[in-house]
Amino acid sequence: MTTPSPAPRPGAPAAQPATAPSPGGSSAGRVRRVLVARLDGAGDVVLAGPAVRAIAAAAEVTLLCGPAGAAAGRLLPGVADVLTWACPWVLADPPPVRGADVEGFVATVAAGGFDAAVVLTSFHQSPLPLALLLRLAGVRSISGASVDYPGALLDVRLRPGEDLDEDQPEPERMLAIARAAGFPPPPGDDGALAVLPPPDVTDLLPAGPYVVVHPGAAAAARQWPAEAARELVDLLAGTGRRVVVTGGPGERELTARVAGRDGIDLGGRTDLAQLTGVLAGADAVVVGNTAAAHLAAAVGTPVVSLFAPVVPAVRWRPYRVAQVLLGDQSAPCRDTRATRCPVPGHPCLAGVTATDVRHALDRLVGARPAEVPA
Repeated sequence: MTTPSPAPRPGAPAAQPATAPSPGGSSAGRVRRVLVARLDGAGDVVLAGPAVRAIAAAAEVTLLCGPAGAAAGRLLPGVADVLTWACPWVLADPPPVRGADVEGFVATVAAGGFDAAVVLTSFHQSPLPLALLLRLAGVRSISGASVDYPGALLDVRLRPGEDLDEDQPEPERMLAIARAAGFPPPPGDDGALAVLPPPDVTDLLPAGPYVVVHPGAAAAARQWPAEAARELVDLLAGTGRRVVVTGGPGERELTARVAGRDGIDLGGRTDLAQLTGVLAGADAVVVGNTAAAHLAAAVGTPVVSLFAPVVPAVRWRPYRVAQVLLGDQSAPCRDTRATRCPVPGHPCLAGVTATDVRHALDRLVGARPAEVPA
């Protein structure tokens, strides 16, 4: 249940309702430069793409990202520049709060001369700490979604659970915040995920069709057991399918183990843009709830989603792409937001077999983009 907002303190401006003037409605002149904040991981930044494009249709967008999201931010259409800040209330391994760091951040934002800011958050995050710093930086119009009373920190506020539905896909939640700020989707934009055209990666890939297996995830609770992924690679290779195994620089040991002798191991050999190219050329991608799933959706490649229910699938499953969702969505870990599985044996994903995934791939390969198998 959402707690009603208290009355404002005497002399304090009340938060505005969830409607906003059109960009440029301010007496200070038309909005020209907007800071769009999404301070967490690469996947969350990719999911912010439709909101970013809506804002970029009316203003120049600088995207404010955490260190793990900056590379993804540079892949989004509509982004003119990217600022990176290790935010101490968002990162899983946060830096200490230091006055000099905060003052430096405020100074950087102030130097940007932003007319407005749109703070994009998930249900468990508050825009208010960042809004306070943006106020100190002189940003004159700030929009976000907040359960808590924002006082003078937000000019445009959506109230989660009241005028903002929480049980909707993350891209739609963020697009709703952008729309309330006065930035509706431009005509002809279908609201799907998108990235800039990927680089040529043919030198990394096998000749002919292939499937990608991406075994890693930012949180262990969202990762399919490596033994099952290895069995899948062996199974697919035995049926004549070429398999490419992908992962980041810190996942080389995992990708080598999963690829074995039959898979092509690209662990640590691609940056995020190159990974997008690898995903774009695949028949399908087998991946957990991690950034590669959203990049695959952004390039229209079908996804076998090995989805641990520690967060709701309705919010974070691959968005608007042909997919098969696997994993016990009613497992005891449901909605815990755990980064390490709290249930012995990791039953939500350990119960998914290599044969289950192979059958899902058989259903997906060749599916038209509009088809989304259950």
